[in-house]
Amino acid sequence: MGRAGLGRDDLRALLVAPATASERIGLEIECGVVDPRTGLAAPYRGRNGMRAVLDGVLAEWDGKALFDAGEPAGVELAGGGLIGLEHGGQLEYSAPPAADLATAVDDVRLTLVRLAELLRRFDLALLPGAYLPFDRIETVPWVPLSRGPLMRGHFAALGEPGSGGARILSMSTCTQVHLDHLSEEDFTQKVRMQAAASPVVAALLVNSPLSGGRLDGLLSHRSQDWLLTDPRRCGLVRPALRDDVSIDDVVDWALRIPMIYYQDGAGELRPAPDRPFASLLRHGFADGTRPLFNHWAAHLTQIWTHVRIRRTLELRAADGPSYENFQVVPALWTGLSYHAPSRAAAWELLRHYSAAQLRETTARLPYEGLRTVLGGDRVREVAGELVRLAREGLRARVAAGLERPEVPAYLDPLDEVLHTGKTFAEQCAERWETDLRRDPRRYVALHRV
Repeated sequence: MGRAGLGRDDLRALLVAPATASERIGLEIECGVVDPRTGLAAPYRGRNGMRAVLDGVLAEWDGKALFDAGEPAGVELAGGGLIGLEHGGQLEYSAPPAADLATAVDDVRLTLVRLAELLRRFDLALLPGAYLPFDRIETVPWVPLSRGPLMRGHFAALGEPGSGGARILSMSTCTQVHLDHLSEEDFTQKVRMQAAASPVVAALLVNSPLSGGRLDGLLSHRSQDWLLTDPRRCGLVRPALRDDVSIDDVVDWALRIPMIYYQDGAGELRPAPDRPFASLLRHGFADGTRPLFNHWAAHLTQIWTHVRIRRTLELRAADGPSYENFQVVPALWTGLSYHAPSRAAAWELLRHYSAAQLRETTARLPYEGLRTVLGGDRVREVAGELVRLAREGLRARVAAGLERPEVPAYLDPLDEVLHTGKTFAEQCAERWETDLRRDPRRYVALHRV
């Protein structure tokens, strides 16, 4: 395949749904692992470091160790799922896909509780959310992942447009949802709605007001940093707002974006030339070799748009909520995406907003949250309608026997946000200044698993 060059069918293959596809729900939840007294991220090495934690996971759970350049980087669990490290020591649980929302949420809760119990023996706390609240870029201990230096070098070379990249790598955490598309028509209907809804969902779910243990007016440091993490490969999927967006449109868009790094024939990671992937297909890498299918797959993993498109649609715009509320993210996206009438109504609500208006909302929401305006409309009102449609979608799935009866109540925490106008970020900031007394120990005790 690689010797003759990648053809259109090869490029499409990673995005086209298999004939056996069904509508499943996959969750990835990233958590900080912190000292319960200071709230600072755990080191990689040492008796109470993340390498030792992974050894503990491997000793107690049936699984297979994963390595990066000879260093432990994760555990592939025998029952499905993966526990891995992010660049700043964040712990990510990637759950196996489930057929229904309650099963997916229960699996994550049980796994996080088990991880938290293990971490207590290392005198560490598991802290879901959206950002490491007490670290600074100077204090975060870097995990020795081989792609890390290449990514940091790429962002640094961009100057201001890449100035948030290192913080995203080392301090951001997230609750990400993977949903399926079943056909090219289904792809079109889902991806256009999800792309248009993502800035509204992000504004509704801002939840990272603390950085370095301080409040500075931002409601989402994570969203702000994403604005400064190579805008070519982040934010909106540019062709996705078209009525008739297709897989080929997305392939053509991705071909115009450069790779960051690639694996050479000896298995070593190297910086990629700063030119579009389409140019690499025509002219090859510096050593004369041409991209293979695995290079195209790697390239798609180096694109971090609000909706990351492969065989699944990965929803990643929202900040991660606290542990007790994390279920609102998959509930919102599942209700909107997996019930055709709710999906169609959400698209009708959003389709008239332009890409420029959605980008402006994305730029303002880190400071304004629900007070953000979208094309002259208040985001709070648009978000309220999306939550209503999502709840209708979940109720319809319950009636069809696809979900358990308790699932629509997963959205209840958003009712309070919409009623009061106080986002999770504002609730967090208010408690930080009052009953938590600006004390990291109290903060961690409140928010840890």
